[in-house]
Amino acid sequence: MNSEVNIKVLLAARPIGYPTEGDFTIAESEIPTLEEGQLLVKTDWLSLDPYMRGRMNNVKSYAPSVEIGDVMVGGAVGTIMESRTPLFSVGEIIEGSFGWQSYAALNGVGLRKVNPALGPIQSSIGILGMPGLTAYFGLLDVCEPKPGDTVVISAASGAVGQVVGQIAKIMGCRVIGTSGTDEKVRFIVDELGFDVGINYKKENVGVSLDSACPDGIDIYFDNVGGFVTDEVIKRINTGARIAICGQVSQYNVTEPELGPRNLFHLTKSQAKMEGFLIYAYESRYDEGLSRLSKWIKEGKLKYKEDIVEGIRNAPQTFIGMLNGKNLGKTLIKVS
Repeated sequence: MNSEVNIKVLLAARPIGYPTEGDFTIAESEIPTLEEGQLLVKTDWLSLDPYMRGRMNNVKSYAPSVEIGDVMVGGAVGTIMESRTPLFSVGEIIEGSFGWQSYAALNGVGLRKVNPALGPIQSSIGILGMPGLTAYFGLLDVCEPKPGDTVVISAASGAVGQVVGQIAKIMGCRVIGTSGTDEKVRFIVDELGFDVGINYKKENVGVSLDSACPDGIDIYFDNVGGFVTDEVIKRINTGARIAICGQVSQYNVTEPELGPRNLFHLTKSQAKMEGFLIYAYESRYDEGLSRLSKWIKEGKLKYKEDIVEGIRNAPQTFIGMLNGKNLGKTLIKVS
């Protein structure tokens, strides 16, 4: 291990619009030396997620921004190489926010031990981690699906959307997903079992929703915002439930788009629109992981990973994901 170095991806500049590779820089340093109470983890897998784009901005949010020159924030899973805390042992697999780097010295706060028996360790930052838990609690707790409900999901082929749709099917719902390519539409319908897929870049979304949802929409799980959300809200039923998980269509705009002006549909439909963060459900993670793992083993829940090797490729992979080039959960295989 002494011959190795710590490869880090740092934030070099705050993006205007979509990030470019020039907004990042690759640095090398010595592997961190531990202080008492710390542990050293070697990153095996890094998760790339849309929320990271917001952390690149210098604006107030639910979590602090990444400072210029700091390691990019990000969830990861890895192996403990050294430990100076009784809470963790060498060889254990842990998941947490290590950032975009091949090694990290951590104080043990916010780390979760990963049980490899539940699935491949990278699933702990995918379907058996933040994305899967977001889908689980966002649909079941926020949206409260009932058999026969019509459910619409935006960004349906993504890490969260693909899980939401399959859980909705398990709950006995009719499921419609929107995605940006024909390949993604085929994936959610042919492989994941969605009832209908809509290519929002090629189809008239309103017309397609009328065809797919002749009796209206009971649940909308929103990952994108923008015009897709506008069209869905026009078609919600009485008592509809809308979960605001993400607004990826707005993350890279240089000028704010016109906000929704059709919220009167919420009043006349007596509908609920609720934003949520997965961290509010931390005390129930074991419940979610147990059910998700059970559904995977029963063959009721499938997942797709989009894997790129090498942490030096993280910037271009992240940029590609924001432009919709991924299919499934975006991961960097670090080691």
